[in-house]
Amino acid sequence: MPDRPRLLIVDDEPSARYALTRVFQSDFEVSEAASVAEARRLLDQRPVVVLLDYSLPGEDGMALLRELGGDPDAPAVIMLTAHGSERLAVEAMKAGAYDYLAKPYDVEELRLVVGRAVERQELRSEVRGLRERLAGEGQFGRMTGVSPAMRGLFQAAQRIAETDLPVLILGESGTGKDLLAQEIHARSARAGHAFVALNCAALPETLVESELFGYERGAFTGAVSPRAGKFELANRGTLFLDEIGDMEPATQAKILRAAESGTVERLGGSRPIPIEVRLISATNKEPQAKVRSGEFREDLYYRLAGVTLYLPPLRERAEDVLPLVERFWGELRRKYGRPGPELSPEAVARLESAAWPGNVRQLRNTVERLFVLPRGDRVRRDDVEAALASEAASPPPVLEGALRAGDYREARRLFETEYLTRKLREHGDNVTRTAANIGLERQSLQEKIRKLGILR
Repeated sequence: MPDRPRLLIVDDEPSARYALTRVFQSDFEVSEAASVAEARRLLDQRPVVVLLDYSLPGEDGMALLRELGGDPDAPAVIMLTAHGSERLAVEAMKAGAYDYLAKPYDVEELRLVVGRAVERQELRSEVRGLRERLAGEGQFGRMTGVSPAMRGLFQAAQRIAETDLPVLILGESGTGKDLLAQEIHARSARAGHAFVALNCAALPETLVESELFGYERGAFTGAVSPRAGKFELANRGTLFLDEIGDMEPATQAKILRAAESGTVERLGGSRPIPIEVRLISATNKEPQAKVRSGEFREDLYYRLAGVTLYLPPLRERAEDVLPLVERFWGELRRKYGRPGPELSPEAVARLESAAWPGNVRQLRNTVERLFVLPRGDRVRRDDVEAALASEAASPPPVLEGALRAGDYREARRLFETEYLTRKLREHGDNVTRTAANIGLERQSLQEKIRKLGILR
């Protein structure tokens, strides 16, 4: 930030601009504008603080404030309102103003507010720079990854977090899609508001709608009192829709309507409720294949995929295993209040060479097992082999879900998805080799991949 930060004064009264310039010209490079249109042109000078009058000819000051509200690099805006305009002041604060003062204002109070605004902007700039540096070094909040793919992902996610674009996160189960969504929210201008998550695959169709949109009393049997839905709870914050690839067409249509209209209606209600949320969604399916097969609405896909981020599986980034293990080991020491056994180089090498079909989630569980169930004070290669063999002997979570599924078709879908994903992985995602190995025609396998939305 320059030695003399720039201050922009936006007021249609020349005498008011003159007085404010006299107050601040010794500490700031001061620019003046008599209208919103003129102020827009002067924003290219990158002011740190804007003193913005509400009553202006043509567009009022609130129009400019709302434009700046979604810009992570926007200056701090101090709204100047007429005495007694408390309602406008509250509106300004909701729209993103740093502070407001009623005219006639006390000059010393104004100096103090401007000084605090400059400090806030300097701190934000430092935090942004630190986050960008850490992202480049492989740290993104609770996520770790030193591979080029993960560093690039973290840097892209940091830039995206500072916008209001909807985000679609792709990746296999266990790669950390939910963590990435939470980190994007935490680094956004919405961080002070709610992060609300809904797993679209974990609920039956009837419950998904009531969870998303809420319901009024008497909407259905058991609705004894009104309840807000996830959209309402996430107002001004972020709504994370996990596993959108499993969403039914009727729910897709309602989400699209809510996203486009900015309103929702509770089940059993008729009153539109305004909502303003950022949508982050995730899936372990191939969404474009779902669109081509007609299982997912194309218009909703493009609404959700303002930006698409891909979390690569752990087997494609073996260099991330050791940093993850070190991070988990430190967390486990704090969790259990003891140093734990020593990890031998041979054990680390075996962890790095494992396939990790369950990705980071599986690695975390394996590391905890090695920490809490050591066969000595040192974890050796055969300890890792035993832990991996024990996991292989148990049904993976997806197959457990298939065994618990009440509907035969859903159980078959879960099993086929897991089986074909593993077989494709074993053959380097080569469809021809996989089809020959499992006894299917190549075209039949391609059709199943498409229908099941398997991500390759």
